[in-house]
Amino acid sequence: MRVISTLTIILYSILFLIIGLCLIFIAFNLLSKDTIAYTVDFIYNTPNMRLVIGITGGLLVLVTLLVLQIIVGKMQMQRTIAFENPDGQVTISLGAIEDFIKRLARQLPEIKDLKPDVIATKKGVNITTRLVLFSDTNIPETTEKIQNLIKGKVQDILGIEESISVKIHISKIAQKEESKETKTRDKEPVSSYRGIEY
Repeated sequence: MRVISTLTIILYSILFLIIGLCLIFIAFNLLSKDTIAYTVDFIYNTPNMRLVIGITGGLLVLVTLLVLQIIVGKMQMQRTIAFENPDGQVTISLGAIEDFIKRLARQLPEIKDLKPDVIATKKGVNITTRLVLFSDTNIPETTEKIQNLIKGKVQDILGIEESISVKIHISKIAQKEESKETKTRDKEPVSSYRGIEY
């Protein structure tokens, strides 16, 4: 598979290099109209050249369709986790796992926001989470707790033996908002009424 990928990359690189050079030559008038007309006329009037050009075009279309199919297949494989049950294959959407992780995050008061990104590979499941933590949080302690929680729960629901890697990226540290009651208490004017003086 790697050999096919490498050959495809080399083929497309050469093709785009030739097309790019031709366009540059035309733009700077380094390729005259006569040369282009002679080349096109030569291709049209020589049956063998037309055959070579046709086969090359067909191969390029075939290779492009093959590459697209491989890319789409890899993307679909990476967006699901599959395992075999006695009654048949089971696939789990990685989006479902991401939603599950978001719900887990609501249990922890230290987290303001969490955005998980789950990728399935042959080696296991890689989870990258972007966190917004509150400022009064002990970061090393909290991140370890989050990693253990996510890893344990995902391992439990999937029931897989592959390794689960949980990476954390803290994108922001936010101030904890005061509750509405505290705000309204602070905003209420202090009464200056001291009673009736006689």
